[in-house]
Amino acid sequence: MDTRQFIEEHLHDDIRELALKYSNAKVDMALALRQIEARQLLRKKAPSWSDNPDLLFPAHLSVEQCSSEATAQYKSSLLHGDSFADLTGGLGVDCCFISRHFKATDYVELNPDLCGLAEHNFKSLQTGINVINESSEVYLSRCETKDCFFIDPARRDTYGRKTVSIADCTPNVVALQDLLLQKARKVMVKLSPMLDITKALEELHQVSEVHVVAVSNECKELLFILEQGFERTPEMVCVNLQSGQPEVRFTKDRSATPAMTPCADPQAYLYEPNAALMKAGCFSYLSQRYDVRQLHPNSHLFTSESLVADFPGRSFAIDGWAPYNKRIKQTLLANVTKASIATRNFPFSVAELRKSLKIADGDETYLFATTLGGDRKVIISTHKTR
Repeated sequence: MDTRQFIEEHLHDDIRELALKYSNAKVDMALALRQIEARQLLRKKAPSWSDNPDLLFPAHLSVEQCSSEATAQYKSSLLHGDSFADLTGGLGVDCCFISRHFKATDYVELNPDLCGLAEHNFKSLQTGINVINESSEVYLSRCETKDCFFIDPARRDTYGRKTVSIADCTPNVVALQDLLLQKARKVMVKLSPMLDITKALEELHQVSEVHVVAVSNECKELLFILEQGFERTPEMVCVNLQSGQPEVRFTKDRSATPAMTPCADPQAYLYEPNAALMKAGCFSYLSQRYDVRQLHPNSHLFTSESLVADFPGRSFAIDGWAPYNKRIKQTLLANVTKASIATRNFPFSVAELRKSLKIADGDETYLFATTLGGDRKVIISTHKTR
């Protein structure tokens, strides 16, 4: 049995059990186990790559850090032109998808092992991408001008600890941004979803757009698009991929419009913005755009009398609500033994509430523990509208 056949036959098996059971197998076990583990990690993240038997994958960290197909396809929709360079190539998923909209693409990567794998994979995928083994700084110092650059700085320090500050990432985009914009008309910078957007906008220049990208309501990426000569207020774009929810666009000056007065009490429906909108913090804009009212300036939950069917987030019909006190288990929650619980601007955690209320996990009733005007702590009982 050769190594490739072994990989195909054991794609769904436990890695540790395979290592013990087949330690003397006549295959390259180190390679086989690495490929099986990588394909398992990529099964949901990049299924077309995971399912392709011709592709080879590196060690765990590079696979773990790579973009998903969904986000790579989204990024590819934002960049177009003749010439493009991915300055931090990595596994190459982003580079491969973005390259489809360019006549010529350079993949730039300092790690020679990743470059070797990229050459093999790009040839298997018939992409025509040019692989260059050098640092982004060296490449920038000598390359001709391009239409677009993409850069995804490593968010780990020399000790392997995660970083979120732009200046602490490698390469340092803040220090490189002037050169980047000298060499390309447009630069897309991918940053951690943990980053403070306002602080990043203070550090980066000529930002035309900020894309907050969530997938299935989990915030995955922040994309800052820098454009030569852009001096206006950047546009914020919030997307929740694979959700069917509408894209939301606004500018920071528009989002600063005074919010509608918070609603005194919950009305007929409750809304929770999706993860991208939560990260962007455009709560005033949501009130204006969708004609909903915040329950409290710090709760980030909205309410309305009529259902807003296209609200970009989760929507619930309110069954009832009551002050949070010792009697709530005998009143609002008398018949509730299972529920999904969320806390927004509330002094207790979900785990503490479950223990206090003796309510198991469930997905028919949705309880929101939050704060209303006048510092009133309440629980709102709801069920999903969709």
